[in-house]
Amino acid sequence: MADTALEVEDLSYGYTRGAKALDKVAFAVPCGGFTALLGPNGAGKTTLMALITRLFSSRQGRVVVCGHDLASAPRAALASMGVVFQQPTLDLDLTVIQNLRYAAALQGLASPAARIGEVLARLGLADRADSKVRTLSGGMRRRAEIGRALLHRPQLLVLDEPTVGLDIQSRRDIVAHVHRLCREESLAVLWATHLIDEIESDDRVVLLDRGQVKASGTVADVVQAAGARDLGDAYQQLTSRAAA
Repeated sequence: MADTALEVEDLSYGYTRGAKALDKVAFAVPCGGFTALLGPNGAGKTTLMALITRLFSSRQGRVVVCGHDLASAPRAALASMGVVFQQPTLDLDLTVIQNLRYAAALQGLASPAARIGEVLARLGLADRADSKVRTLSGGMRRRAEIGRALLHRPQLLVLDEPTVGLDIQSRRDIVAHVHRLCREESLAVLWATHLIDEIESDDRVVLLDRGQVKASGTVADVVQAAGARDLGDAYQQLTSRAAA
């Protein structure tokens, strides 16, 4: 659909015979909105992210990115997407701007200097452009990775637990920044997390546990479906685990 950045349909995946990491997962991410993929550790979030970004492939189900089927039109689908993986992937011995230039070259961007400057300014990294990545704080490194993912102006930004290992203030800054991107640049975001406080009241939520979607919709929808007081209570009820 034209108003949908990501569609996941009946997606299943198993690592061993008889055991499914994902079981008929289905949900959609609207254009220009923030969707949190919420679930405890071991819920299947990273497996799902690997399938969406084509690190893994599955014979069961379908992934459509901005109207492009990931299986039949992978180049178009992946070109519509920016990705920030859970594990850091910047070259620590290159400067911030060298990392971005390298990424721009891999993406085939012509004359990327203006776009790199724009991204650095947007992320508050212009004054650290010539700093080696290893000298940056964890929060600054994450901002640089987000900037790299946005260089080619994707319609969908996918982030797999991007605040892991960050201090509280850096985590809050990254969460706030990505929410601003949604509002100000109409960017669709799929944000995987196990932390409820990273989700704002007007976000959409896909609650995943043991490889299955337990609830999805607005925060209010998920709370109502669980008959809960708030999202933390809904999380606890639907996963039978302590809220984060």
